[in-house]
Amino acid sequence: MLRAAIVGLGAWGQRLVNSVQGSDRIRFVAGATRTVEASAGFAREKGFPLHADYRKVLEDPDIEAVVLATPHSLHAQHVKEAAAAGKHIYVEKPFTLDRASAEAAVAACRRAHVTLAVGLNRRFRTAMVELRRLVTSNALGQVLHIEGSHHGPLAVARSVEHWRSQRSEAPGGGMTAKGVHVLDLMVSMVGHVRSINALCERRVSAADVDDVTAMTLRFTSGVSGYLSTVLTTAYYWRLHVLGAGGWAEVRDERVLTTCETGGRPTMIEYPENDSVRAELEAFAEAATGGEPYPVTGEDAINSAAAIEAVVRSAATKTEVVLE
Repeated sequence: MLRAAIVGLGAWGQRLVNSVQGSDRIRFVAGATRTVEASAGFAREKGFPLHADYRKVLEDPDIEAVVLATPHSLHAQHVKEAAAAGKHIYVEKPFTLDRASAEAAVAACRRAHVTLAVGLNRRFRTAMVELRRLVTSNALGQVLHIEGSHHGPLAVARSVEHWRSQRSEAPGGGMTAKGVHVLDLMVSMVGHVRSINALCERRVSAADVDDVTAMTLRFTSGVSGYLSTVLTTAYYWRLHVLGAGGWAEVRDERVLTTCETGGRPTMIEYPENDSVRAELEAFAEAATGGEPYPVTGEDAINSAAAIEAVVRSAATKTEVVLE
């Protein structure tokens, strides 16, 4: 049983805690948040002490791991501090917002010999696991192209004062909240991103964030790709892989449709599974000597570099090659 502290107890921090109630792999034994009064009742209900200072959980020898649900711009520093304290680390996506900070954070974890996990729960969706199996087993033949979309009304659902509504915390518009999930799934199937040509525009959002983001991609494997994310529309989710032997598509995160070249499409709808619980338990397993966490340090660095490249490409209106 991994003894963890939750750091950041907004809506998503509470979702993380609730997801593993009754788990035999991970248990939250403490918490830290900037707004103690707002979260005191939740912590009391879950039976753990709550601190206003992050250092309190880092100094506690009974805490083996931290789960970071803090603002994006704080991730790199929080990861490095936890690594220095010898704590295993789960950090919510996006890992960091640029390559340099991502590389420094990964290096700190490796020096300290602690487990690092980035929270990308879509990897644990049942339909996504099957789609990845189809790709990696060559069931679709040589993969030629991959494309995906992740849209929703986040820019109008949140107040303009919310930290997630600040451009500094959401570079690339929907990339930090939604697009990074689709991009990570693509990386898990066809390899790291090599170059990006992006468009980011603020069209109707009252908050100072781009609400339309779209890009073409080239992966190190040679596969081409397309990704779009809009923050001011109805919810929509799709990932589509096209190969020489056929295609496979997941919609709404649960409906998998496949079609062999020359054949007819067949569809399977998978039941809901708690992907948040699954990722936290996978983190606990990795931290206690079990199977490695599936999102590698190199994946985390490539993801951060991709967010940085989206911003630079949109600003310069040119293709950006990731180093």
